[in-house]
Amino acid sequence: MSKSIQAIRGMNDILPSEIQGWQLVESVFQELMKSYGYDEIRMPIVEMTSLFKRSIGEVTDIVEKEMYTFDDRNGDSLTLRPEGTASCVRAALQNGLLHNQIQKLWYAGPMFRHERPQKGRYRQFHQLGVEVFGLTGPDIDVELILLTARFWKLLEIDQKVELEINSLGSNEARQTYRDLLVDYFSAHQDELDDDSKRRLLTNPLRILDSKNPEMQSLIAAAPKLSEHLDPESKQHFSELCAYLDQCGIKYRINPRLVRGLDYYNRTVFEWVSNDLGAQGTVCAGGRYDGLVKQLGGRETTAVGFALGMERLILLLNEEFLLKSAQQPHAYLIMLSPEAQLAGRVLAEQLRDQYPSLCLHVHSGGGSMKSQMKRADKSQAKLALILGEDEMAMSQVTIKNLREADQNQETIAQDKLGQWLGKFINT
Repeated sequence: MSKSIQAIRGMNDILPSEIQGWQLVESVFQELMKSYGYDEIRMPIVEMTSLFKRSIGEVTDIVEKEMYTFDDRNGDSLTLRPEGTASCVRAALQNGLLHNQIQKLWYAGPMFRHERPQKGRYRQFHQLGVEVFGLTGPDIDVELILLTARFWKLLEIDQKVELEINSLGSNEARQTYRDLLVDYFSAHQDELDDDSKRRLLTNPLRILDSKNPEMQSLIAAAPKLSEHLDPESKQHFSELCAYLDQCGIKYRINPRLVRGLDYYNRTVFEWVSNDLGAQGTVCAGGRYDGLVKQLGGRETTAVGFALGMERLILLLNEEFLLKSAQQPHAYLIMLSPEAQLAGRVLAEQLRDQYPSLCLHVHSGGGSMKSQMKRADKSQAKLALILGEDEMAMSQVTIKNLREADQNQETIAQDKLGQWLGKFINT
């Protein structure tokens, strides 16, 4: 017997029993973006490998170890996108969206990284992302934080997440600080673990993010980035904090928050949760004012964030999902061949009359008992019954499946639409 084909490790199916939460999050986010004046953009899943090498940095973990890269039939090196920002910048540049224009964009879709799968972290994962181009001040940084805070409230998880912020300064200040870190950690090389020794030569700021308990005292004594910011970045960060204070957004300044990608500068932020274990970051972002120029465009300021769908779904309350789910309004039961034909016609007439009507129509025949079981399992509020008696009298019997004290009633078929209209609107 041949071995059954399995999904690739870390690339998971999203089953019908799970999709409700995904659809809910996506629809809430879409409406939120519309209300804030952001436009959707959709980019290809596959990009030229050089895009990510130039944007993320050739000596980052993502480029060195995690990207799904392959040569196509023309010999071009292609990569499944590991993140959305670089793709969005490329799309905006290629399609002339950034020439003397402000753009506020959002996107959704799968990303790919070859790393060890664990709870809330997979090799194919899904992100919702936002990118803003052409705005310089801290007010747009604040807007991104405010809209994410509103998103958490809409999903009823605002008590489960906390905001951490930091400033990386200008690219020049960051390079100066990078050199200070290299000097400091090089003088304590015997105390570094293997991962930090590798990062010392590639991305020393990431050493500050190490979770190794044996290195925490060494990291705590390292030079502080906040003490080496340029004046403009200090002013930008001070205004950002003032905005957040004025808007009542609670936050914690985390001097170790550096982000893993080379293109960030100035504001960086993360929303984190203690309910997700080690992988506690739900949403992360910040400024990347040099990336557009780095990828061949004019100097353009930019800021954005991405949030992980898988981790976000884990935070949703079961009660919230049940409350937000749309139960079918009705389940149509048909107890004879004649009723099956008439029932299909009636169902389409009702859908024409009420486009928002959620009506399940039974298929496959069966007894009254078996069809009622299916109706109950569907979670429909009503059962609409067409039997021989109903067909003879051009009527429909209505049974309330969720309120036992409601009496069953029978009405004329041509009055059913009017009856359901009142039921839908109550």
